[in-house]
Amino acid sequence: MIKSPQNQPTRRSRLGAIAMIGLMVAFSLALLKVDFAAFGEYGYLGVFLIVLLGNATVIVPAPAFVAAFAAGRTLDPWLVGLVSGVGAGLGETTGYLLGRAGRSAIGDHPRFARISDHVRRWGALAVFVFAALPNPLMDVAGMAAGVLRLPFWKYLLACSAGKILRFTALALLGHYGWP
Repeated sequence: MIKSPQNQPTRRSRLGAIAMIGLMVAFSLALLKVDFAAFGEYGYLGVFLIVLLGNATVIVPAPAFVAAFAAGRTLDPWLVGLVSGVGAGLGETTGYLLGRAGRSAIGDHPRFARISDHVRRWGALAVFVFAALPNPLMDVAGMAAGVLRLPFWKYLLACSAGKILRFTALALLGHYGWP
């Protein structure tokens, strides 16, 4: 397969992708050592940081939802949802930045093409839906938004709004004693 020059990875995009992957691996390894049961001592700041780091991973999924669910049992679930959603939205910027590094850093996967079509067609609304639903495709949607050059503020706003909705629901489930 012959690639056109504009699809060739540049040295800068390769280095950016390698740096982002390195950061994601470091965050993932740090999360493996987090005692999610002890976060209550740290309150809302602890929940924010756990969720931020948990959503900054792309390679290894981190159980950030556990922090919001558990925090909803002892803290105000509405505030837990807000704090967690903002942290998750900020954490998801790793996927967006990886996409901004260039499509060549991501490759040509059929799932990426399908999700990219949704983001191209619906923009921030697609990002909101992917962020609100519990699925692993948000990372891919973030990369697609970066590749498509969706303005960062639109991406962050839509992603955070979707995550706030999702994490508020989780915190409320924890608060009202769902198993």
